[in-house]
Amino acid sequence: MAAKIRVLVIDDSALIRRLLTDMLNSADDIEVVGTAPDPIVARDKIKSLEPDVLTLDIEMPRMDGITFLRNLMRLRPMPVIMVSTLTEQGADVTLEALELGAVDFVTKPKLDVNRVLADYVDELTAKVRAAAAAKVKRLVNLDTPRPLHSSDAVIPRRPPQHFRTTEQIIAIGASTGGTEAIKDVLLGMPRDAPGIVIAQHIPPGFSAAFAERMNRVTQLDVKEAEDGDVVMPGHAFVAPGDRHLLLVRDGARYICRLSDGEPVNRHRPSVDVLFRSVLQSAGVNAAAALLTGMGADGAAGLLEMREAGLHTIVQDEETSVVWGMPGEAAKRGAATEILPLGTIATHLLSAVWNQPRSVSG
Repeated sequence: MAAKIRVLVIDDSALIRRLLTDMLNSADDIEVVGTAPDPIVARDKIKSLEPDVLTLDIEMPRMDGITFLRNLMRLRPMPVIMVSTLTEQGADVTLEALELGAVDFVTKPKLDVNRVLADYVDELTAKVRAAAAAKVKRLVNLDTPRPLHSSDAVIPRRPPQHFRTTEQIIAIGASTGGTEAIKDVLLGMPRDAPGIVIAQHIPPGFSAAFAERMNRVTQLDVKEAEDGDVVMPGHAFVAPGDRHLLLVRDGARYICRLSDGEPVNRHRPSVDVLFRSVLQSAGVNAAAALLTGMGADGAAGLLEMREAGLHTIVQDEETSVVWGMPGEAAKRGAATEILPLGTIATHLLSAVWNQPRSVSG
């Protein structure tokens, strides 16, 4: 019998500690080996209990979760699931935690409807399993700026009017570990990059904060997608949490359409939905990348794209936090290329800027 995943729960609320403990212990393959009311107590328990995964609250006495996480990932990196509140401030701090190396996050459990609570247990246990298998790296100096490449690094500059068209589209999908992976791809995009549409599995309230964060650190104009937004070069659109993002052709333009349709692969937004819409609306004028993530969402859509002649990229296992979604796509033969994260932006740009000018779909 395989060893159980050992979890240490860190939260200043005794009620939350009890709830999370009961939820995790309900899974046959997970065992809560201890709890801690603050990071100071947690430090000693990590040494004595040697857990495989931590769940970590953000707001705690004596030391906040971000400070503790920063120290942990610098000195003893290990898988961490953040437990966050659904507030604007909570979203921004949670994204900072992901930047520091947390594998994923869940929102605070709600004590309302049994069905909602059951869904929460499924989400929590699935993320703990993914975290236990995730690749966790030691924290490096975040103050070192990452290079911002110009288009000349990829392809010789063309006449300016080429970049004022909306012919080319780049589509990106991701889940666990995706906020940082998407950031790496967007940092490699120049100001005149083709329009970009993004589906990242993320709850409502977090998608806007994520888009704003990307807008601050990249050369692109990044925003949470709104229905009717025109997809233009130099702009990137993030699917809102709990809504599907679709690309639609409107005459000579591409626009964003939002849908409250049923979750696909248990997700809304769904990467498969975005990829299907891009295939139908942009055809061979698009390229797509499927990045790190848990599950299989996006694999079917990417395969449809490749079979229709589009250039499709899958993030490799070595640089993925969780090689679930990209691994499934690779297994199905959906990838034109399987690449390390740091090269994906360059290859996406080469694919769309070097392709034939005909339009399909």
